[in-house]
Amino acid sequence: MTSLEAWIALSGLNDIGHATIKRLITVYGNPEAVFEASMKDLCSIEGISERKAKSIKEFSDWKGIKKQTKRLGENGVRVITFRHPEYPAPLRQIDSSPAILYVMGDIKDEDRFAIAVVGPRKPTPYGGMVAERLSTELGESGFTIVSGMARGIDTIAHTFAIKAGARTVAVLGSGIDVPYPPENRGLMKKISDSGFVVSEFAPGTKPLKENFPPRNRIISGLSLGVLVVEATLKSGSLITANYALEQNREVFAVPGNINSLNSAGTNELIKRGAKLIQGTSDIIEELAPMLKGFIKRREKVIPDLTEEEKNLCDILSGEPLHI
Repeated sequence: MTSLEAWIALSGLNDIGHATIKRLITVYGNPEAVFEASMKDLCSIEGISERKAKSIKEFSDWKGIKKQTKRLGENGVRVITFRHPEYPAPLRQIDSSPAILYVMGDIKDEDRFAIAVVGPRKPTPYGGMVAERLSTELGESGFTIVSGMARGIDTIAHTFAIKAGARTVAVLGSGIDVPYPPENRGLMKKISDSGFVVSEFAPGTKPLKENFPPRNRIISGLSLGVLVVEATLKSGSLITANYALEQNREVFAVPGNINSLNSAGTNELIKRGAKLIQGTSDIIEELAPMLKGFIKRREKVIPDLTEEEKNLCDILSGEPLHI
C-alpha cells in the first residue's frame, strides 16, 4: 500500500473517527504502520477498543482503494492530511479538525483572512440583498468568503465573491464528487477555479441530513468570524454560530425585521452578544487587531450618467418607493 492509499482506507473505516486517526498517527507515525500493527498493540492504545482494532485488521479492499485513488487524481481531487503543510492553519487550531480533507482547487496562505457568510436556503429579498452587498464588499476588501454551497444565502455569497474577483471556499456535506445541490455543479467548478472546494467525507458520500451539522464546524473553523445574514430560531446557521463561539471565532449578525421569522435567529444572536453588522466596516473594525494592514482598497468606478439618470439615482434609496 502507498501512504495515500493507507490514509484513505483508514479514514473510510466506519468505527474510526478523526480523533482516533490522529491518536493512531501520533503513536505509529504513519497510516501504513497502523495497518501493519498487531491486534494486541492496537488494543493497548487508549481509546482503541477490540472492535476498532478488528475493523483495522480486517480491512482488505485495497483494490477498491487503488481505484478510488486513481479516480481522485483523474478528477483533480487532492487528499490533504492534518500533517500536510497545505492543511489550512486556522482549521488545524480547532479541537475537532478533520484528520483528512478532500480538496479541489488551491489552498493559499491568504485564505486565513476568511469570513464565513451563512443564512437560510430561502432568504427574504432583504436577506438576499444584504448577502449580495456584504459578500461583494468583503471580497473587494480582500477577504476569502467561506460558505456551504447550499441554495439561498450560500449560493449568493459564493457567486458575488467570484464576481468581486475574490477567493471563495465551499465546504460540502457530501463527498467531493457529489455536488449538492445538483444545480450548483457549475458553481462548484467556478469555486474550485477561484478558491477551493473541500469535504471531510469520503468520495461517494451522499448529502445526508446528519452530515451538515458537523460540516458547519469546518465552515467556522476556516474563518476569522461567521456572518449570519438571516436565520430562524432553529436554523443550521445558528449551529455554525455556536461552533464559532466554541472555536473562539467572532460572530456577526445582521439585524432584521422583528416580524420576520428569518430574522428571529439573528436578532437573538445580537441579544446574546453577537456584533451587530450594518456594513463591512463593522466587521473590519472588530477584526482590526488580526488584520494588521491586510485590507485591500479598490477605487469604485463611477459610471457616466445623463442628467436625467443622476436625478433618478438621487431619488432612489435602500427602501422601496412608490412609482
